[in-house]
Amino acid sequence: MPPTLELRAKQTLALTPRLQQSVRLLQLSSLEFQQELRNALDTNPFLEYDESQTEDNALGADNGSSMSDSTLSTTSDNATETPLAPEASMEAESNVDSGSRDDSVSEFSSDPFGRGASRNNGDGEGSDPADWVRIEPSLHETLHDALRLYQLNERDRAIAQLIIEALDDDGYLRQDLSDLANVVEIEPALHEDELNIALKLVQSLDKPGVGARNLSECLTLQLQALDEDTPGRAVAMEIVAHHLERLARREQAELQKKIGCSADELRIACALVRRLDPKPGENYGSSEDNYVVPDVIVRQVKKQWVVTINPAVLPRARIHRMYAELFAQSAGASRSPLAQQLQEARWLIRNAQQRFTTIQRVAECIVSHQKAFFDYGEIALKPLVLRDVADELGLHESTISRATGNKYMATPRGIFEFKHFFPRELSTESGGTCSAAAVRALLKEMISKENTRDPLSDVSLAKMLADQGVIVARRTVAKYRHLMKVPPAELRRQA
Repeated sequence: MPPTLELRAKQTLALTPRLQQSVRLLQLSSLEFQQELRNALDTNPFLEYDESQTEDNALGADNGSSMSDSTLSTTSDNATETPLAPEASMEAESNVDSGSRDDSVSEFSSDPFGRGASRNNGDGEGSDPADWVRIEPSLHETLHDALRLYQLNERDRAIAQLIIEALDDDGYLRQDLSDLANVVEIEPALHEDELNIALKLVQSLDKPGVGARNLSECLTLQLQALDEDTPGRAVAMEIVAHHLERLARREQAELQKKIGCSADELRIACALVRRLDPKPGENYGSSEDNYVVPDVIVRQVKKQWVVTINPAVLPRARIHRMYAELFAQSAGASRSPLAQQLQEARWLIRNAQQRFTTIQRVAECIVSHQKAFFDYGEIALKPLVLRDVADELGLHESTISRATGNKYMATPRGIFEFKHFFPRELSTESGGTCSAAAVRALLKEMISKENTRDPLSDVSLAKMLADQGVIVARRTVAKYRHLMKVPPAELRRQA
């Protein structure tokens, strides 16, 4: 066929650059948003850091708190403890296109402990919440500090320090002592007996088990540190020395036959071994990786639950008034490449305001639906889906998903992710519904009241839930128990 020209009309939906930025900012976490804002302040000449602090904001920071820090930091199993900033009012943005100081997003105190701007200690542009996180000393630092308390000659101290540096992060010495002797040049040459003596010293510096060369030695050191009259200690030492594989395979009958003990003695010894720490070095230098900054704060004011944006996460940025005015007066300003940067600065201010407005609206809707949770706790959490919030707010479901992802809410019951308030719906025997979170709360209550000598199995827990009208399978109970980090009945049994 000969070539032809054909004209077709086609309609497509495309997001403008401003809408793309708005969507991207909405789905960022609070820390990612702060990083995005800092990058914009560093690269856009029309943006400046807002250092102003009005008396109203300072008073709001000092007087707006109706809840003590200790109350706010109370957490539950699904909550994460973190410092909080006080409540402060949000001032709306207006006249963004005018290029005046009204383009700014109001500054709020970033002090995470609620001291307000009037109490800033002058150490910088506000306190970083990470500066208040407790830093635990590492394993090697702890052992070096303990070694300083011993009066040793230079050679013995150097050998002990060599062994400390050779320890893995879990506290084990996996390098042969003969190999360590060739690591450093000491005259006269290191002897293996010296290394063994230094190893014994390192193993006694701190927690029992640190410095062990294998699992059996690690558990043996911990058992040796117990009192000699500890029930099951002798049988437990025999198990960890020769029968760890049988213990892992739960060969109780074979263990009893090999050791020559009674069933009760074996049960007590096995329970004692399971309480030992197989990796004692991991208890050192643990960082608080669960540290989060809440996006909103929920407080009860006059028997009403009120939602406010956390002032610590609000942006401190505004249009640089002088630069914007000078640029507007210059010739050919509309054709200058700086015109795009000015427009992007205004878009950022507007989209930042819209981001926090959307987050607050979603949080208020969640609080209104889950009011029973704030009044009575986890057991009163109701089933909720994103579609319900989207329909109520007149927004798309994808927008609600972005507004709830990586966002956190500080409540008197702890700090929860927004997604926590959207539990799955489960049917009950009476035809009603309950949330999966409520079922987990029931399981937690049942397990807390069980007899530790005869703990409840997953089948028993499923039957007890059925007696209360909640029909769930045994594997569902096992799944929820695993999510709550509760061990199975065999490991919960105590002597």
